[in-house]
Amino acid sequence: MKNMGISDLVLVKPQSFPHEDATARASGAEDILQAATVVGSLEEALGDCVYAAGASARSRTIGWPSMTPRECAQKLLAESYNGTVAAIFGPEQAGLTNEHIDRCHTLLTIPTEPGFSSLNLAMAVQVICYELRVASIGETEDQYQSEVRPATGEELELFYAHLEAVLRDGGFLDPDNPRHLMRRLRRLFIRAQPDQNEINILRGMLSALDPKAGSGVGS
Repeated sequence: MKNMGISDLVLVKPQSFPHEDATARASGAEDILQAATVVGSLEEALGDCVYAAGASARSRTIGWPSMTPRECAQKLLAESYNGTVAAIFGPEQAGLTNEHIDRCHTLLTIPTEPGFSSLNLAMAVQVICYELRVASIGETEDQYQSEVRPATGEELELFYAHLEAVLRDGGFLDPDNPRHLMRRLRRLFIRAQPDQNEINILRGMLSALDPKAGSGVGS
């Protein structure tokens, strides 16, 4: 990260931190570790993010938008002028779960030789940091700024919870098996990349259509 001019490190539930092994491996980049933010969940880490890319080499049952590191670095840079962005890496042995991917706008897949595709975490992070460095050279803020900022991760999660509740109360969503439908709906809205105003409109629509809200009229 420090080699490529990136300093904002967020750790989600690290097994042990700070730790002398991490400090020893930092090799002159101890300031990155000392300034790292530690949070208890990925949802907390992405609360203020307007765009998140999840590194994954595994195919998913439900297809998700996917980018190469070069494409993703350019997209992250563009979105960074609208707010906080994130590249997410899972544990080295297991990677990111489907629940983690649900909170991402795109999958980030490093193209490797199919017969030998294993990359350790440090290698994967360095590939992405390098591409971010290359993408940042010569770019200007004016090129990317939007009039209305995109919805943050926290705003999207509140919208998804609102949407699920209204669909469940309206009888459209099976309360015993909501995940498959909600994952497809997440994919739909992630492709749309709604901004803050659009999310407010959608939540206003949900409030107007909420069967529970209408049941009390005239009582």
